[in-house]
Amino acid sequence: MVVVAGCSVIDASDERSDEVVVVAADLELTGDGSALGAIYRNALELRVDQVNERGLLGDRVLELDIRDNRTDPTTSLSNLSEFAQDSSVAAVITGGCAACLFAGIETITDGGVPTIALAGPDSVASPAADRRYIFKLGPNPRDSASALVAELGRADARSVALLASDDTYGSDGRQEMSAAASAAGIEIELETVVPNEEEPIRSAAEEIAAFRTTPESPAPPIGNPDDAPPLDAVVIWAYSPLANEAAVALREAGYDGPLFLDFAAADDLFLTGVTASALADATLIFTETFVIDQMIATSPATAARKTWFNDYSARYGTYHAFASFAADAIDLVVHAVNRVDSTERALLRDVIERTQMDGLSGPIRLTPDNHSGLSSLALATLVVRGDRWRPAG
Repeated sequence: MVVVAGCSVIDASDERSDEVVVVAADLELTGDGSALGAIYRNALELRVDQVNERGLLGDRVLELDIRDNRTDPTTSLSNLSEFAQDSSVAAVITGGCAACLFAGIETITDGGVPTIALAGPDSVASPAADRRYIFKLGPNPRDSASALVAELGRADARSVALLASDDTYGSDGRQEMSAAASAAGIEIELETVVPNEEEPIRSAAEEIAAFRTTPESPAPPIGNPDDAPPLDAVVIWAYSPLANEAAVALREAGYDGPLFLDFAAADDLFLTGVTASALADATLIFTETFVIDQMIATSPATAARKTWFNDYSARYGTYHAFASFAADAIDLVVHAVNRVDSTERALLRDVIERTQMDGLSGPIRLTPDNHSGLSSLALATLVVRGDRWRPAG
């Protein structure tokens, strides 16, 4: 078991050689995905600084080469092509833009460059046979759906609506939620798909708020008598800020029932204004690292996560949910380089593919058949209390 995150601080600068390990990153620093891209950039820069300050690569120095893909697949492909052709690049990390990653799959594979993707859709890293050089750290739709359905069951919610984003990750969510809910005897009465635009979000919220269920018809049309029972809960399956906007729109449309949010909806630790009001008592599936400051360190892995949380918060003023995934991506590369004492891409790929590690996000389990590393054991149930997310219970 590897716990890369728990090493002590060592100033090894005087003992290092000039050998540099280059990790390249293709991120959305401008365009629609820029908010999350900035979070990933911050986390990568902090983790690289820590690796070098602590001498985690021995005599080597880790260097980060970040390029902006503008949330544009064409620009991303150009970046990835340059990285693949640059023999000094040992590995690549890609951000939250799934379409950007998809555009570069052939380039990544032909170049044989180990790539750790931070985007959400299953098809980012599956099937593993077609994604030999691509590994994923981030939301796994099946695990998130299973956890959400379990929480819906505990809340005795039998009739629910699903509001999902109009993208590949939203499509994964609809599929996985349908399967998990059906197996648990929970009826998805209404399913809406929305782009990240104000008017469709408002219209979807109004449709959900007006929906009523009756024993005679499991999916009645809008306009039932007002005394028919409302939905038991609404599940929002989308990245922020769309998820936050949907929650606010639902409250403004008159829906006052429970809200359940998928993994991807996680954002800043603290909530303010109308978002805080809309998400009061909402349930979120995420990792415990997001709220690790509220927990007692009972293991070296937990202590490392608390340290990461504190270090990130100290540098950037607050903590963001997705920061740990970028840090874990760096740690995967560091572990692989140390394991084979080399930066040869094929060797690094083989080590990454078999890594079992207690990451900053939680247990990471990669195998030749599973290139999506975050274990379901990493998931926890969080709720909004006051102005922030907290552990449930």
